Amino acid sequence: MRVLIATDAWYPQVNGVVQTLTSVGQALERMGVEVKFLTPEGIPSIPLPTYPDIRLALPTARAIAQRIDAAEPDIIHIATEGPIGHLVRRHCLKRRRGFTTSFHTRFADYAAARLPIPRSLSWRWLRWFHNAGRVTMASTDSLSKELLARGFRKLMRWPRGVDTNLFQPRLGADLGLPRPVFLSVGRVAVEKNIEAFLKLDLPGSKVVVGDGPARLELIRRYPDAVFLGTRKGEALAEVYASADVFVFPSRTDTFGLVLLEALASGLPIAGFPVDSTRDVVGSAPVAVLDEDLRAACLRSLTVSRAACRAYAKTMTWDESARCFLGNLKSSGALLVKPDATLLSA
Repeated sequence: MRVLIATDAWYPQVNGVVQTLTSVGQALERMGVEVKFLTPEGIPSIPLPTYPDIRLALPTARAIAQRIDAAEPDIIHIATEGPIGHLVRRHCLKRRRGFTTSFHTRFADYAAARLPIPRSLSWRWLRWFHNAGRVTMASTDSLSKELLARGFRKLMRWPRGVDTNLFQPRLGADLGLPRPVFLSVGRVAVEKNIEAFLKLDLPGSKVVVGDGPARLELIRRYPDAVFLGTRKGEALAEVYASADVFVFPSRTDTFGLVLLEALASGLPIAGFPVDSTRDVVGSAPVAVLDEDLRAACLRSLTVSRAACRAYAKTMTWDESARCFLGNLKSSGALLVKPDATLLSA
């Protein structure tokens, strides 16, 4: 089987969408599935007005059609709702071929936080975009229920995973900072609510890993916090292993991959009691979720690091890829022969 995944989010961006797609793609390849990506690489782009550190690809319909034809996919999955996703969607509808989509980002909430765009209008557009596909994949049960309530149809669950070989406890790992070390990792932007963490009165040290439009302002306002910038691979894993508690102040994430990375590193979670975070940690004794974030941080210091690691080891990218592949096969969007004849939905 040959799978084409279309995405506007791609390197050099560092985010959960890119990490999910590349990790699942690698796992699918190990299963014998050929995976190709239709990404912004080689396409003219401009800085995104509200996020100048991100570039927006500006493809043409002809270029997108040529890339799809060259890939000769058996099935097409659209991961994002940007210009690439939009043109791939239009191409599929024009040629009457099925496709699947996935919901990764609360675009309506993020847009409303920065632009005078009503959430209702953004949600209407997202519903229009995704309901044209055979299936929309969501990362958690609570997100699926929310999307159903908002009028999305044909939803399937697609869980995430973590590389437990890379992210693991490391004996002697130390940042050389006063302990306990409270760590937050992710995009440094207003929608991530990082300031809720930075303004807390906590013992030890507060560390932030990541970059984004709010970073310089937060560095100015919180000089006692340590901002390490972007870290990847071994360097990121070393930081996780050097901390004592992972603080996740976001209220809007659909699924925080950083939560699994932290747990795999043996870090307990402190966060707000929102559905998206509850879905990741489940009923396992690996997190303290409280509207009083300071209290959650302090209580997390008593959580078993071994329990965190054990829980993370139940979530792998191979299992995520198997679920993704099963969704593709059951969606009815798989081509049965090159003439674009489709299986019935």
